[in-house]
Amino acid sequence: MIYFYVSTAIFIGGIFIVYWLHNQYHLDIVVTPTPPPTNAPLISVCVPARNEERNIRACVEAILAQDYPNFEIIVLEDRSVDATGEILSSLAAQNDKLKVIGGSELPKGWAGKPHALFQASAAARGDWLCFVDADTFLSRTTLSSCYAKAVETGADMFTIMTFQMMGSFWEKVVMPIVMTALSVGFSPRKVNEPKSKDAIANGQFILIKRSVYDAIGGHESVKDQIVEDKAISEQVKWNGYRLIVANGYSIAKTRMYTSLPEMWEGWTKNIYLGLSDRPSLMLLGVFGAFILLVAALILPIWPPLGVYWYLHDGGWPALTVIIESLILWAVVIYARAQVAIGMRISPWYAFTLPLGAAVFAAMMFTSMVKVISGKGVTWKGRIYTQK
Repeated sequence: MIYFYVSTAIFIGGIFIVYWLHNQYHLDIVVTPTPPPTNAPLISVCVPARNEERNIRACVEAILAQDYPNFEIIVLEDRSVDATGEILSSLAAQNDKLKVIGGSELPKGWAGKPHALFQASAAARGDWLCFVDADTFLSRTTLSSCYAKAVETGADMFTIMTFQMMGSFWEKVVMPIVMTALSVGFSPRKVNEPKSKDAIANGQFILIKRSVYDAIGGHESVKDQIVEDKAISEQVKWNGYRLIVANGYSIAKTRMYTSLPEMWEGWTKNIYLGLSDRPSLMLLGVFGAFILLVAALILPIWPPLGVYWYLHDGGWPALTVIIESLILWAVVIYARAQVAIGMRISPWYAFTLPLGAAVFAAMMFTSMVKVISGKGVTWKGRIYTQK
């Protein structure tokens, strides 16, 4: 009967965990396409670009096509070794809204992206600064819509979650797991609550008042942080300014990675540098990854074990174990299928949960080892370690 009691405990706990995990991500503020404002302050769109030949043309052309009536674009070409510089030069020759700045050598104590945005913002003239990643592609109404929503919500810093584009098999297997994990670690409702200390921003798109940016010390205040979006959101909120995170799926999209090696490097870096200054959260994340891995291993063998027990005179307890395992499987697959549909991929990818969970757990454990060993991570050809 011990198997029956263990199965029932796992069944009850599993139902609770699945429900809890999939009910943490509430993006109550939604950005929808909005007409351009009549009184439009100057917005300076700042784009850091290092070895971005794959994305930079589409990114910049989408910004140039904005219907917002008063903006400039500043791209910081961060000493790329690919064709990024040549592409930008060609685009700048065709449009006077675009200004391309050659980045200086990375000073000691600075991470690459904060330094790039620090240089771009120094050349910006706008009343608002808009930071856009080179792998993010705006719709024609993005600036107008986000500016309108920022004014409506009284935001000093406004950031959106962009729609995540996925093309390869591994993106569709791993990214839904990662996004669910992120939703547990950072609740949008808590971020948008002024009394909460929770702060997060999506560096793929950030809109911030220039006066607020200067008041917190800009990117110089987070100069050694490679996960600079989270760090600068903390500076904004903890200094009493209004931080808003919103759903921008309908107005902007991002293709973060295109292969498993890219995802491994990128997410291992993000987990390591995003959580290494919060040991308790890192330990919780590693524990969660361990539970996820165990669950991924147990779920596939649970029904066959019940069947084996039933065929060997298990009786009604064994039959109950089979029913419990199948119900939990159905609940898990349904929940993951809904996530897949929300990310516009086939719901059949729900069945790759064990594989995706194993990869995510491996990334978490790798990050933990890097934190403990002090080896640091490599990103864009640069090595970063936490002090």
